[in-house]
Amino acid sequence: MSPTTIFSPESSAARMIFDLSLLVYVVCTVIFVVVSALLIYALVKYRKRRGDETREPAQIFGSKQIELAWTIIPIIIVLVLFLSSVRVIAATQDAKMPPGTIEVNVVGHQYWWEYRYPGLGVVTANELHIPTSDPAKPTPTLLHLYSADANHSYWVPRLAGKTDLIPNHPNQLWFDPEKPGLYLGQCAQYCGVQHAKMLLRVYVHSPDDFRRWIEEQKEPARQVDTVARGRELFERTNCMNCHTIAGTPATGRFGPDLTHLMSRETLAAGIVPNNRDNLRAWIKDPNSLKPGSLMPAIAFDDAELDAVTDYLMTLR
Repeated sequence: MSPTTIFSPESSAARMIFDLSLLVYVVCTVIFVVVSALLIYALVKYRKRRGDETREPAQIFGSKQIELAWTIIPIIIVLVLFLSSVRVIAATQDAKMPPGTIEVNVVGHQYWWEYRYPGLGVVTANELHIPTSDPAKPTPTLLHLYSADANHSYWVPRLAGKTDLIPNHPNQLWFDPEKPGLYLGQCAQYCGVQHAKMLLRVYVHSPDDFRRWIEEQKEPARQVDTVARGRELFERTNCMNCHTIAGTPATGRFGPDLTHLMSRETLAAGIVPNNRDNLRAWIKDPNSLKPGSLMPAIAFDDAELDAVTDYLMTLR
C-alpha cells in the first residue's frame, strides 16, 4: 500500500517538490540552531550575578555590523527560497508535454472522481489508471482538472503537488511515474460533509498492462440472462437517469459510469471494498456508508435489491 507522504517521490514533479522541501527544512533548521545558540549564550553570559545590584550594567548604543547582519542575511535567505520556489513552480506548471502524452479529463464531484480518456474512448470513476513513463523516452500523463460543483483539490503526494479544481476555472497536473503500483491520495480542499472520504487511488501499470486495461474498458457491459430482472429494474427506475452502462439505454452523466463497475477495487471513492455486501448496502441506503452522499436511496424491496445487486455484479 502506498503511503501518502512527500518523502517517497515517484515522479519528476514530486521529486522537485521533495528537493525544495529539503532545502526549506535545512534552512529552517540552521536558523533554529543559530537563534537557539545565541539565546542560550545570552542567557548564560548575561545572567544575574552577585553584586549586579550595586553597579550599572554596560550601556550599548547599537552596532552597525549587527544591524547590517540581521538585515542582509534574512534578505539573502528569503531570496534563495523565493528563487528556488519559482524554479519548481515554473518547471511543474509550464512543462512541455512530449508526443505520446496520455490525457485524462478529471471532474471532481461531491463526493467522487470522474475520469475520461478522450483520446482512448474510456470513462471510469474513482480509480485512475495510467502507464509508467520511461525516463529515456518520457510518456507522462496530463490531467485536465475540472469541478462540477464545489472547490476540490487533487493531491497524490508521491506523484505531484496539490492542485485545485475550481468551478469554471480549468487547471492541469501531470505525472510521469517510473514504478508500477498503487498510489494513494486525498481531496485536499474542504468540499462538504464527505470531504474526508473523497479518496484518490492511482494505479500505475506497465505500458502493456495499461493497454490491456484500456481494451477491457472499451468493451460494452456484459449481459447475463440470469440477471435480466436486475437489468430491467435498473432501466425502469431513476438509476439510469444518473448512471451510464455502455450497450444499454442508461446514459446518465450525474453519477459514475458503471459499465465496468466490478473491475474497481473500491466503492464510494475508495471508502469500502467493492464486494456484494457493500454494493447491496450502498444501493439500499448510500447515506449509511457515506452520510451526505447525493445518491438517493431507491425504494427496492429485498428481492428487487438482490436482483439489481446481482446485475451490477456482472459489470466487469
